[in-house]
Parts: sequence; structure tokens; C-alpha cells
Amino acid sequence: MAVNRPRVAYFKEFLPTPVCIFLSMCFATVFQFNGGVFLPVAVQMSSELGCIQEDVMMAGYASFIGMTVIFPILFRLKSRFTTRSILLTVCPILIACNWITMHTDILPVLVVTCFISGFFRMWGTFECFSNMRLSVTPSGNFSVFYPFIYIVVLESIQLSGLVAIHLTDWVHWRYMHGFVMFMLAVVWCCVYFLTRRVRVGKKVPLYGIDWIGGILWVVVLFSIVYVCIYGEFYDWLDSVEIRGCIVLATVALLVNVRRMQTLRRPYIEMQVLRYRHFPTILFLFLMLCLFLATSSVLQEMFMKSILKYDRLNAISLNWYVFSGILCGAGAVFYRRVVLHKGFKLLIVIGFSLIVAYEYYMYFLIHPNLNIESLYLPNFLRGIGHGILYIALTIYVAKCVPFKHFFQGLCVLSFIRTSIATPLGTALLNRWMRKLVQDNIGQLSQNMDQVREWMPHVSLTDLYGQVVLQTTLTSLKELFGWVCIGGTVFVLLLIGYRFWRDGRRALLE
Repeated sequence: MAVNRPRVAYFKEFLPTPVCIFLSMCFATVFQFNGGVFLPVAVQMSSELGCIQEDVMMAGYASFIGMTVIFPILFRLKSRFTTRSILLTVCPILIACNWITMHTDILPVLVVTCFISGFFRMWGTFECFSNMRLSVTPSGNFSVFYPFIYIVVLESIQLSGLVAIHLTDWVHWRYMHGFVMFMLAVVWCCVYFLTRRVRVGKKVPLYGIDWIGGILWVVVLFSIVYVCIYGEFYDWLDSVEIRGCIVLATVALLVNVRRMQTLRRPYIEMQVLRYRHFPTILFLFLMLCLFLATSSVLQEMFMKSILKYDRLNAISLNWYVFSGILCGAGAVFYRRVVLHKGFKLLIVIGFSLIVAYEYYMYFLIHPNLNIESLYLPNFLRGIGHGILYIALTIYVAKCVPFKHFFQGLCVLSFIRTSIATPLGTALLNRWMRKLVQDNIGQLSQNMDQVREWMPHVSLTDLYGQVVLQTTLTSLKELFGWVCIGGTVFVLLLIGYRFWRDGRRALLE
């Protein structure tokens, strides 16, 4: 029996539903390509702007913070404005943000612009997805809809990196912003000519929103991200800047917690954290992001410092992560929609694949490694990433009621897009630096004796070999520690799963 799929309401009547869904997906993809700054080209951008790479990273994470804090008011904005007016507003603002990013060299302007860009990027993406949900799954099944969403979201991250690196290598990093501006202009034209003004529900004014609470959460996130990004640069607690940010984050967090307890409608209600399984999901997302940080820190360091791969070869691995995410989304869809099974096995398999990636990298570290050896581990990492990201988000939808759902997504995004990744990067960089210092001290103790054995080798070449071996040893040691931690974590997950199943069987 054919399923009667509702139309995507804001498109004009002559467009068939499949075309409307396709156009909405394309609009969302273009919005997701708009990243404020593009972190894969941070080195080129910082070199030309005359700033340090941490400045560009701060601007990039400002975009993620903008994406995060808008979640609690997304539905209120949808009830206040029509989809047509939202999209016709979002596109010009994002074009303006890209233009400013291309031409400014003032860091505060760049950071604020990227924050605004992330805010409107998520607003536009949400509008596209929310309007086609019932057209994709008439029953409103999140297990069908979220794999569909995150194929677009997660794959856009991989594709935007590929496009940015290729355009930068071909011409210039600013051409990526020009490309995004052109695509946004195309989206604006499509919205102008192919959509109509329609309001599904009652118009609700933007009264009763705790804007002060939202600003305080922004302060907390910016302070934490600042500490994680600039901690190594300022030598952590030895600097006034880092100590000041820690104090600011602590005070703003305490004030916000107090407001959550006393206000009738705070920006994020305390009840969100009290739902069953929600704190566990936050912890699992934290561990996922910490494990994935090895790919952006250790693998990237290995490819650039040891293997001497250029940017095009390094970014080509995104295709295998891309394929893995597709397989991960398919696995979640099959288990949840076809088999109607739970989340526990998916979570165990997802983390097992992430840890398998860590083990692969541990055993593959070699100065003469070919790039083909990195295809399989990155494919496995993509599968694990896709499974966990999608399954855990569906899990949130199951355990948090609609009243607090968007607030729950906001708290979840605190971890998965704003805090955990820079925290994991900072921890790994700090740990790596400590290991390099210890190992170079040990390996260089007998350098004078080696010099006597091989007098024909220049001191520069000899020191280069010491640095090479030190980096290899430190990378392997750090990957080994991550493998040990990952193995213990997966064993704990498996033990917890069997303990819960056994306890349930006894109770029954």
C-alpha cells in the first residue's frame, strides 16, 4: 500500500514532493558548507592575515558556538517567522558574513562574524529539515529521519574540507568563500521564485525568552574554548589570560545554574539534566569526541611531520571517512527501522570501531608508510563516527520529551561541537609535547658517541634523525595509551550491557 507523503508546505504547488525534498536537502547542504572560516585551510589563512593559527581556530569554534546556542529558541523562531522569510533573510546574512571573513584582518571582527555565521547557519539548516520531516517519514519516526539528516550534516563536513583544500591549492583560500557566496545566492533565488509564504501554526511573539541566560552560556563556552585553544600558547596557568578565562567561565556557569534554579523559564531548564539516560549520553558523546581527536591531532601530525604528505593527499582520506559515515548511517537505519532493536549493541559496535582505528594507527606508524594503508582505518573510523553520532542523537529524542528536546540538543552540542573537540585537542597536544621532551632527552644522550661512530654524517642530519625518531616514538606511545584507554572503556561498556541484561532477566 502506497504511503501518502505530505507535501513540503513552503514550496509552490506545482513542484512534486520528491523535488521539494531534494531542494531542501540542497539548501541544507549549502548552509552546512558555510563554516565561518574553514579549519582545513587555517594555516594558509593565518599566514596571510599575519596572525597565529590559534586565532583562526578560535574564529572557527566561534561558529560552532553560534550553532550551539540557537537550539533552545529554534522552535520559537519557527513559530514567529515563516520559512520563506527566514531563508530569504539567512542567505544575505551568510553572504555578508563570508564577505567580511574574506576581507577583515581584525580578530574580534572575525570571531564575532563567525559566531553570527554559525547562528544563522543552524537556523537555515533547521528550517530546511523541519519542514520536510513528515515528507521523509509520515509517521515522524526519528530512527528514519536522523540517519537522513546526519548523512547531510556529517558528509557536508567532509566535502567542505575537500572543496576548501582543492580550491586553496588551485587558486586561493578566499575562493572557497566566493564559492559559498555564489551557492547561497543560488539558494536565495530558488527560495524567491519557488516558495510561497505559508504559516502552519499560530504566530507566536518572541516574549519570555531568557536572553541574559543565553548570553551567559555564550560567555561560558567562549571562555572554555579560549582556554583549550590558547592554553599551550600562553603556558596554561602561568598566564593571566588563562586564569582570567577560567574564573570568568566558573562565575558565568554558577550564575547560570542559579538562574536555572530560580527563573520560571530559563534559557536551559534544570529538568533537562534529570531525564533518565541523558547524563549517560552526554558522557558517551564526550568520550566519542575525545577518541576522535586523535585523528585531527596525531594522524595529521604523522602525515605532515613524518610522511611529508601534501594537503591534497592528506585530505583525500576524507573520501574514506565519507564512505564510512554512509555505512554507519545505514547500520543505524537497519537495526532501528528494519530489525526494531535497541541502542546498546550499536553503541558497543561504534566505540569498538573507533578503538579499532586507534589500534590500526598504532601498528601502522612507520616513516615509509604508503597512503593506501590509511584507507581502512579511516573507513572504520567513519563507520564508528556515523553509528555513534546518529544512534546517540536518536537516543536523546527517545528519552527527552519534546518540551525540553531542543534544550537537550543545546546541552548535547555543548559537548559535541563546542567543548569536547578543543578539549581533546588540547590534552593530546599537551601530552604529545611532554612525551617529545622526555624522549628527545633520552635519545640524544648518546649523540656524541654516535657522532664518533659516523663522522661522515653531518650534525644537522644526525639531529634530524633524532627528531624523526623522537616524534615516531612519541606518536606510537600516545596511540598506545589511547588504545589502552579505549580497550578498557569498551570492556566496561560490554560489561555494563551484560549486567543490565542479566539484572532485567532476574527481575522478570
